[in-house]
Amino acid sequence: MSAARTSATPAASGTPGTPAPSAAPTGTAALPPEGRAALRAGVVGNLVDNIHVFLPVTALAPAMLVLAGPGAAASTGALIIIAMLMGRPVGGVVFGRISDRLGRTRTTRIAIGGTALCAAAIAAVPSHEVLGAGTVALILLLRFLGGIFVAGEYSAAIPLAMEWSAPRRRGLMSGLILSMAPWAQALVAFSVAVLLAVLGPEQYALWGWRALFAAGALLSLGMLVYYRRQVTDAPLFHRRAGADGDPAAADGDATAPAPAPAPAPAPAPNLRSLLTGAWSRAFWQVFVMMTGLWLLTYSTVLLLPERLAADSALPALAVPVVMGIASVAQALVMALAGHLSTLTGRRRLFLLWGAAAAVLGPVLWWSAVAAPTVAVAAACAALLQVVTVSAYGPVSAYLSERFPTALRSTGYGAGYSLSLVLPALYPFYVPVLEPLLGRHGTVLTMVVLGGVLVMVGAAAGPRLRPRELDADLDAVAEGHTR
Repeated sequence: MSAARTSATPAASGTPGTPAPSAAPTGTAALPPEGRAALRAGVVGNLVDNIHVFLPVTALAPAMLVLAGPGAAASTGALIIIAMLMGRPVGGVVFGRISDRLGRTRTTRIAIGGTALCAAAIAAVPSHEVLGAGTVALILLLRFLGGIFVAGEYSAAIPLAMEWSAPRRRGLMSGLILSMAPWAQALVAFSVAVLLAVLGPEQYALWGWRALFAAGALLSLGMLVYYRRQVTDAPLFHRRAGADGDPAAADGDATAPAPAPAPAPAPAPNLRSLLTGAWSRAFWQVFVMMTGLWLLTYSTVLLLPERLAADSALPALAVPVVMGIASVAQALVMALAGHLSTLTGRRRLFLLWGAAAAVLGPVLWWSAVAAPTVAVAAACAALLQVVTVSAYGPVSAYLSERFPTALRSTGYGAGYSLSLVLPALYPFYVPVLEPLLGRHGTVLTMVVLGGVLVMVGAAAGPRLRPRELDADLDAVAEGHTR
């Protein structure tokens, strides 16, 4: 049994009322072992989460004939992606409430176990020759359930990491955690390319893709073991549980006058207070800003490679190279953006990034598609992702700072996940808009709209200037309730 596990066993279950770990951290060096473990788990865990997100995007495409049959519709791959995206809002709300009630670590472990089971089940799904159309139906169901569990993971594990972070390091940790998404995308793409080269397309379609999903399940099981042995809830979570106690009543002074009756505690925030009550302004402000970020994501991460393959002068094999380079640039700048927001203030950074996305994003998107060479396309795609989706860097810190501990996971999960629904339906509304706006004009409009929504959402929120960020999460959130 590790020292971290031994020193914090009472808090490991995440149950309110258990003894709290050591005091809130003031810097990385001051963190106890369980706090450092939570930060490491937040970074690595988000890498594993996003491996599960991107696996079907890349790994299933070369095996689609075996899975769906020769008569499969061209939209099968898109439906598999959408199935997971539709599960994430459900998981964000449901597991967010569980996390706020039972604790971050316990909820994270439940969600990780579910994610591992879904990935393992996909790895073992029968081929089209055995189940016919049932194969795709089963994969769609498992991807929907997987989306629920993945959202449960980030709705609990990322607020947990933010609650353990020192105030001036929350932005940096946020950037490091969220930068794992493009790294995961690149890792999955390279893994698929290696297996295709080693096994050949036929063997890959028969069983090679299954090895990737099995590996994803094993990675999740490894994270489950780590959370069980090393990670506990932060002092901030336990402080909320003990907030109703009366410190003066325990001082043992018999001569002191009897204390006045304590006022009845205010009711704990719930989902209604998030959507229509005291915290609704914070939620809908976050919802607008995140809707803009998701529009930028689908325009520059999913639609761009599709249009490069179909409409550019680049050879087919160059497209993944271009997107791989863009993903690396996105990851590096995203990590820096998180820390930069601590120096500039959160709102100022989002306003500037949203303006850059709205003004420069369309120019860079068009330049990437029209690029005459691979080098030019890669440079434009990299700059495009830097000025658009790298703005995610401070999001984990920002969402955690907008909601109190009793509602933080629910606010994070709902704000991050519900906002993706409308942008995720792009396979349905893009074809409708193309006759009106043009094939590329539709995507360029999405980029502009995404940048504008980021600015509008950020402008409606608090400044969160550097001096305001020195307080703990609850002090920051309570200071900006209205």
